[in-house]
Amino acid sequence: MIEERVQPLLDPAAWQGKIYSNGWREAAGGSTDVTDKSTGASIGRTGVANKTDIAEAAKRAKAAQPAWAALPAAKRAEILRKAADLLEAAHDEVANFDVRETGGIRPKGDFEVSVAAGELREAAGLAEHAGERRVIEKTDEVESVAVRVPIGVVGVISPWNAPLILSMRSVAPALALGCTVVLKPDVQTPVSGGFVIIAALKAAGLPEGVLHVLPGDAEPGAALCTDPNINMISFTGSTQVGRLVGEAAGRTLKRVALELGGNSPFIVLDDADLELATSAGAFGSFFFQGQICMASGRHLVHEKIAAAYTAKLTERTAKLGIGNPATEQVHLGPLINDQQLERVTGIVDRTLAAGAKASTGATHEGRFYRPTVLTGVTPEMAAFTDEIFGPVAPITIFKNDEEAIELANRTEYGLAAAIYSNNIERAMKMAERLNTGLVHINDQTINDDPRIPFGGTGASGNGGRFGSVSNVEEFTTWRWMTIRAHGHPYPF
Repeated sequence: MIEERVQPLLDPAAWQGKIYSNGWREAAGGSTDVTDKSTGASIGRTGVANKTDIAEAAKRAKAAQPAWAALPAAKRAEILRKAADLLEAAHDEVANFDVRETGGIRPKGDFEVSVAAGELREAAGLAEHAGERRVIEKTDEVESVAVRVPIGVVGVISPWNAPLILSMRSVAPALALGCTVVLKPDVQTPVSGGFVIIAALKAAGLPEGVLHVLPGDAEPGAALCTDPNINMISFTGSTQVGRLVGEAAGRTLKRVALELGGNSPFIVLDDADLELATSAGAFGSFFFQGQICMASGRHLVHEKIAAAYTAKLTERTAKLGIGNPATEQVHLGPLINDQQLERVTGIVDRTLAAGAKASTGATHEGRFYRPTVLTGVTPEMAAFTDEIFGPVAPITIFKNDEEAIELANRTEYGLAAAIYSNNIERAMKMAERLNTGLVHINDQTINDDPRIPFGGTGASGNGGRFGSVSNVEEFTTWRWMTIRAHGHPYPF
């Protein structure tokens, strides 16, 4: 392990107003403040990339890719493992950036650092798969083989809500398998979404040109999707933008991995332990202010226990503290920006106007939105149909298991689901009929692990494409080769 660092992982002066592409440099797109989401105070300035920055970085990444792929797999793996050690040694520094940039509580920042280090180590174990050979046929005359080769240059577009994890889960395996990467973190979270990653990897010995970090908004993202030097796009974000990314990248025949939105059902059966179920339900809806694609967006509760479940959940919710997570011990911080506040208030207001009730919450002071429980929510209401992305727990009642399944599947999304029941066999049978990529029994919907095949169906993305060996297929392709010691004649 790396000893605890005296110097910070990220030089406080190096990144100010800059992007990273073969060293820190001025961005053609200018610069902007990086703000503390609780106070609005500036914690520094970041460069803002434009399409010119993307084009230049993509050229540099393409030029560096052959040498990086030719590096022995053991050396690539060594760099990733050392970067994991360095990230962990700088845990407090990195977690504090995450808290201030995202508005999340400190345990969220701690979790991001832990999972990101795990992503690096898990990816290191994949490095040997690049160059893998499968013998198709071998005779005295010819050897026919399939060789696994890196896809090339990967463009990674990551969001603001879990910036370190959601950048690292694509960057780490792509690098391990011999690809170079142009990473565009969200301009709201450039430090935890990108700068700490390049700092750790560079300190671990990553060669120049292999990873580029260019924070920005829509323009550089669109440029990545169409740049001729980019071979693949890995996008995590909203379904609306994901459709545009898939369309743009498809026109240039790039491989595309999309991890998009969700409206995950949290199903509570009549035999559930209500103390545990309401604890899980509250966490699933309110962790990081509900700004997570896997958040428990719809609480589907059996009619026999609906009143008791609502009362317990309301009691829990009313006790949750909100405030500045950088200076206070709180459960929830602020929503990320005013646009997100407008989205959440709009969905809640429309749902209340349609006849639902708020048993607690539905108020806010600035961007600090009180955790909210809505009752009497029907499938036609906005809180049922829309991805809220805010601290709201809408409760919809069902009569039997068949109705619960039908309600759970009544959505275009298909990311996560959870079922609470003391009858595991019953819960398993229901789980098999849910149209989701992830299902958790007697747990909440927000779960992650570097070793799993993570992904959703429908409007939630194009399958379980992130994590463990899934990454090998994602970031490599097969090349067929035949080898003959001597040529042979043809009939013409």
